[in-house]
Amino acid sequence: MTLSDTVTTPDSSTPLADSVLSAEMTRLLRSRVTSSGDSGVTVGTAPLDGSPLPAVPVSSIDDVEVAFRVARRHFPSWSATDVATRARVLLRFHDLVFARRAEGLDIVQLETGKARGHAAEELADVLITSRYYARTAAQVLKPSRRKGAIPLLTSTRVRHEPIGVIGVISPWNYPLTLSISDVLAALMAGNTIVLKPDVQTMYTALWVVELLFEAGLPEGVLNVVNGEGAEVGPLVTDRADYVMFTGSTAVGRTVAARCGERLIGCSMELGGKNALIICEDADVERAAAIAAGASFANAGQLCISMERIYVVDAIYDDFVSALVRRTDSLNLKGGIGWGSDMGSLISARQLARVQAHVDGGVAAGAKILAGGRARPDLGPYFYEPTVLTDVDHHMHICRNETFGPVASVYRVASVEEAISEANDTDYGLNGAVVTRSARRGKEIATRLKAGTINVNEGYGAAWASIDAPMGGYGLSGLGRRHGPEGLLKYTEYKTVSVQRLQGFARPDAVSDKVWGDGLIKSVALMKRLGMK
Repeated sequence: MTLSDTVTTPDSSTPLADSVLSAEMTRLLRSRVTSSGDSGVTVGTAPLDGSPLPAVPVSSIDDVEVAFRVARRHFPSWSATDVATRARVLLRFHDLVFARRAEGLDIVQLETGKARGHAAEELADVLITSRYYARTAAQVLKPSRRKGAIPLLTSTRVRHEPIGVIGVISPWNYPLTLSISDVLAALMAGNTIVLKPDVQTMYTALWVVELLFEAGLPEGVLNVVNGEGAEVGPLVTDRADYVMFTGSTAVGRTVAARCGERLIGCSMELGGKNALIICEDADVERAAAIAAGASFANAGQLCISMERIYVVDAIYDDFVSALVRRTDSLNLKGGIGWGSDMGSLISARQLARVQAHVDGGVAAGAKILAGGRARPDLGPYFYEPTVLTDVDHHMHICRNETFGPVASVYRVASVEEAISEANDTDYGLNGAVVTRSARRGKEIATRLKAGTINVNEGYGAAWASIDAPMGGYGLSGLGRRHGPEGLLKYTEYKTVSVQRLQGFARPDAVSDKVWGDGLIKSVALMKRLGMK
């Protein structure tokens, strides 16, 4: 059975879930979960109308064991599959995602409540990622020649071999790209997978997993488990050979500790409190457009979004006016489809968090210039895009990630002050600079402490440059996704050296003094000859 090419137009008279997910599709997708059905179910909520999503069976401890056992059983055959064959699976997958894009966008909107344009960013990222690794993996993974110990006598090559079973734990905010993009890299490296998506966005993950199997991925190579993160997440971490986690810094610490106890590798993209610097030479209207896009994308539920905006005094007032106008003009609406600039928050918990951050800031002296209100008239979890000023650097809202549509604007005397304030954080995921001078923007970028920096863009330029690594400093994470680095992290490095004629063992006819002294002198001679 395969997914239908037909996309159902949501009927306003029925719950969204009933309109988007047919009974046939629901049965098909749920069958991809490794579960005996004895541990209950999880039931998410459609943020746009508050209706329940179809239940998904939970994976017990035994079910997780089964998932890893199946993945290990299929590891030898998949790791032995040539890279060209793996690449063909990813390219067919690319075409299926494109062909079923409307269906995928519907499911993403159903489970997250985000605007369709922001869902489209996810889908585009999956297309880019699948194509990139399909077309670059062979070159990146091929054995490379390195300088041998003794010129002409030592031949050394480095091989990249798959690690084993990769545990991927993905979040709810970008459930399409973050559930599958790291999976694609790990698969191309020759690993098998156990994937644990967030319980709120299971159908998005299951949809894209199903397309991978339709594209020709062998059964058993990718296995999905379901359950609350605090319960099933540790089961995955404790059994995987390597862990890829995307989520909060607090949970990331726990995952890293468990990986450390087992001496296995891990990669993590965690929280951010990202800063945008507006230079005095910036075009005010363009800067306001960049700031609004970077702050309110996905209702601010984006780890690389901008929550701190530093504006040089000379244009501060003009910029703030432009940003408030643009923010007030953003179109918010419920329902699935195009035409909305910003969608809903994902849950009552997230709404409460955002409201608490804003209320706490106001109580401490911050001023609301735009937004600052929930919008239950649009949907249960809608919150207006919000601009704050008079935020002090000691306030909770300045130091801690809000993860919602809230941006604080700070007046600074100079770019130097802006750089200093931007770097005054324990996080370091993303940063941005707006200036008329690309050269100046690049110079400022070198002084900002973050894994990615965008000049005259908020986050998209660096994120979508998939050939370059993406990740964070400090509390924002470990390791990198994207680029060759995002593929090679799923491999073990193996060095193979072949020695010809005389090696490093001392010949019986030569004394240790003569041999040792000759060895040292030969090494010193290599420096004089300009050798590395």
